[in-house]
Amino acid sequence: MSSERVVDLLRTAYADEIETVMNYQTNAIVLDGVRAEEIKESLKQDVQEELGHAEQLGQRLKQLDARPPGSAEFTAGQESLQPPADSTDVLAVINGVLDAEEDAIATYRELIDAAEEADDPVTEDLAVTLLSDEEAHRTEFRGFQKEYQRE
Repeated sequence: MSSERVVDLLRTAYADEIETVMNYQTNAIVLDGVRAEEIKESLKQDVQEELGHAEQLGQRLKQLDARPPGSAEFTAGQESLQPPADSTDVLAVINGVLDAEEDAIATYRELIDAAEEADDPVTEDLAVTLLSDEEAHRTEFRGFQKEYQRE
């Protein structure tokens, strides 16, 4: 049986994925300008992937006789991913995405360690898979960041 730490980290990761979905969706709607189109499209695609992550995390919690948090248990934390006051400030959104991805990567690394300590290879495998996805997102947005910082 998994430890309380594993369940807590799964719940944290679930809530973070749901918050990321909300912020990616909002930024995909509010960004303006021709230069924003590629970022908006990437965010829209990532919304579906992040929703899938939340689904997998929620299912794993259920398998462990726990449950994902509901909205009453939710505390927002992605300050840098809030929609920018200037809807053409694409770099602010890119930087916010990178912050969110770094947080997710840190959480999944911690979950991998906790699952290994708890002898929970199923959760460990899930965390490794999700970590890989988040690292791929980070790489994509680092590329966007380099392009926008050059201009």
